[in-house]
Amino acid sequence: MTAPPLISNAHARRVFLDRHALSHSTVGRVTGKTVCDLIRRLGFVQVDSINTVARAHDLILHSRCHGYRPSNLRAPLERHRALFEHWTHDAAIIPAEFFPHWRLRFERDRDLLRRRWKKWRRDGFDERFSDVLRQISDHGPVCSFDIRDKDARSENGWWDWHPSKTALEFLWRTGALMVTRREGFRKYYDLTERVLPDSLTSKRHEAAETVDWACNAALERLGFATSGEIAAFWGLVSPLEAKEWCARALAAGRVIAADIEPVEGRPRRSFAVPEILDSDVQEPPKRIRILSPFDPCLRDRQRAERLFGFHYRIEVFVPESRRQYGYYVFPVLEGCHMVGRIDMKCDRTRHVLDVRAFWPEANIRMGKGRLNRLESALERIGAFVGARDIAYAPDWLRQPA
Repeated sequence: MTAPPLISNAHARRVFLDRHALSHSTVGRVTGKTVCDLIRRLGFVQVDSINTVARAHDLILHSRCHGYRPSNLRAPLERHRALFEHWTHDAAIIPAEFFPHWRLRFERDRDLLRRRWKKWRRDGFDERFSDVLRQISDHGPVCSFDIRDKDARSENGWWDWHPSKTALEFLWRTGALMVTRREGFRKYYDLTERVLPDSLTSKRHEAAETVDWACNAALERLGFATSGEIAAFWGLVSPLEAKEWCARALAAGRVIAADIEPVEGRPRRSFAVPEILDSDVQEPPKRIRILSPFDPCLRDRQRAERLFGFHYRIEVFVPESRRQYGYYVFPVLEGCHMVGRIDMKCDRTRHVLDVRAFWPEANIRMGKGRLNRLESALERIGAFVGARDIAYAPDWLRQPA
């Protein structure tokens, strides 16, 4: 038996970044089609509430398309319905043509969430389904505040879910409702058939078709992956289904086996697209990009460590005295290398981007050229978020931790 090819770490990085649309930057006028094409290439962009600089999905798109502004997303998402919001590994914005494959997710989540949420949420949410659907059918889109229960406490944070709010989320997660728009970060829900066209809501796929589509589409967007990474990409299929798909695809010659060289340690056996062996994968530009902590190229933290030697965690539950970095720091990419992480925040009352600290990675020298590239990246971020100035803390340039 022929040994699988060894893919060098340098080549693997180029392939991975190219598949994640980080080998070049879109310039010029940005349209709804530009945004849709980019999201289709990535598969989805994660949505997150944290807005210290910009929302996760906006920063993900801006890091690849420098003319992007949040208004570019609103029309294809909320008016033209070329995109929809639902769940992958987390809340995400997804191309609308993928919606029929999410029916498998709806079916599987129906029993799973009912069991879990009966333990995690307040009792009685499943008794509110009919009332919630009737109110939306009769009166139009609602947010959780519109249908809060009479006995509900005032809104005390994200996780204080009254039964009707839980019912809304359940009906969304299982396909009866869709998010029709957001105001701020508050979701408004409407009946699925009033949000998406009939050509999508009436379409059905067999489970086997969705498994094949999901695994193939995941590997196309990753370039190489283990079966577990393929399963985790969309969150649509089980690890066993992905493992069995990989075996069938390998036997049919649709994928190849390859050993991916990490920064340290032994190569990792993976499945790969056959064209991974091509030597002309585009080299990313030498510019510096500041990424979202939820960027798709970094969301699998273990893979990021193997591939880039970048140990990155958002240390949410670690006491301040034990944190190596700030609570919410942004990864910094230069070419094919993760060169550091930066702590910054947009002060919207002062229209200032406050740069608190930058920690270069070990063996990264902050010479004049690299500092200029970092400052240019910060200027692009500042312009993106409407900051008129950038304020650097006196000790902002730190030593590697």
